[in-house]
Amino acid sequence: MNAINHPNTSMLHEPYPSKDAYGALNMPVYQAVAYEFETAAQMEAAFTGKSPEHVYSRVSNPTVRYFEQRVKTLTGADEVIAFNSGMAAIANTLITIACTGANIVTSPHLFGNTYSLIAFTLKDFGVEPRFCNFSDPVEVEKHIDRNTCAVFLETITNPQMEVADLQALSKICKKHRIPLIADTTIVPFTAFRAAAFGVDIEIVSSTKYISGGATSLGGLVLDYGSCDWQHSPKLCSLVGQSDLSAFACKMRREIYRNMGACMTPDVAAKQLTGLETVAVRYERAAATCRTLADRVKGLDGIVSVNYPAMEGHPYYAVSRRQFGEYPGAMFTFDMTSREAAFRFIDRLQLIRRATNLFDNKTLAIHPASTIFGTFTEELRQSMDVSQNTIRISVGLEYADDLFHDMAQALRK
Repeated sequence: MNAINHPNTSMLHEPYPSKDAYGALNMPVYQAVAYEFETAAQMEAAFTGKSPEHVYSRVSNPTVRYFEQRVKTLTGADEVIAFNSGMAAIANTLITIACTGANIVTSPHLFGNTYSLIAFTLKDFGVEPRFCNFSDPVEVEKHIDRNTCAVFLETITNPQMEVADLQALSKICKKHRIPLIADTTIVPFTAFRAAAFGVDIEIVSSTKYISGGATSLGGLVLDYGSCDWQHSPKLCSLVGQSDLSAFACKMRREIYRNMGACMTPDVAAKQLTGLETVAVRYERAAATCRTLADRVKGLDGIVSVNYPAMEGHPYYAVSRRQFGEYPGAMFTFDMTSREAAFRFIDRLQLIRRATNLFDNKTLAIHPASTIFGTFTEELRQSMDVSQNTIRISVGLEYADDLFHDMAQALRK
């Protein structure tokens, strides 16, 4: 075979761990719970991690493991662990590194459930949330102390569209010997190399681009092996104990098994198919998003459009440096009032009124009344979630059709 230079090509031709009996080109769905062994010794070796054989699908499954391996090939990550949702991936990551008395330095500009997890759920277990302005690396560093177990952020916040300088944050994290953990869901790893900008642990909701059009729920944790865990009070004892990093060892062999948030084989099969086309679908959706954001900013009734690729945007320079021409396939815009926003959404004829991101169909939602609907107005304001904001997740329709639908909804 000729030399392969592009990771996407390598991913498409990733060999199976074992030859398929029928030569299937698509990985079979191993819809099994348990796996038989020929001897008690083989069973012992598998259960104690001395052999790679599968024992129980809550622990590992051939279809899920192949999906993880394909993501490793595509991204260069040292280890990839697949979960049953993006929130499960975030929760398992933070549980792996946090403990009572520790703190997590993060931004108040987080997705609603992520904010709730850190501000309320983990806090009940003695993990302190430290919210600060991630546009200012100096302020972020001021919130770090000897009990900080991680700096956590979203690479592009939803719906505020804030973009932090990852290289500046990585430098601070390396100085304090703590991991930089980033939810990178808004821009897929086919278009953005998180490790190149200093991210140690990458978290992705594979429900979004990777699933191939909202076919299934899933989440991924990618460990790039770049954090020195010798300085982690919780993980230092695991350094050098296996071929995995201390973080991946703790997650794979304890937290993942004990929490039971495993990806199922049927979901892995769907997302294996989605993974094959995510690069081309993202290019199409992101290009349409850029076009649509530019066109709708001149429509009557729209006060402002928020998309980091637009010149004059406060995060234009850092977004361009990190994500190139297209910082995702999502933009937001503000209308004159909550009532105007509701009227606009009600009048849409092509764009769907639904949550989720990066379906093949374009979706519209009013974040303040839905994703953040159970929060108090005071908390929403502290998170910069406006009642006037509408979020658009751009799909694979043609830009003209989407523009005309938005225009007619405003004209009425």
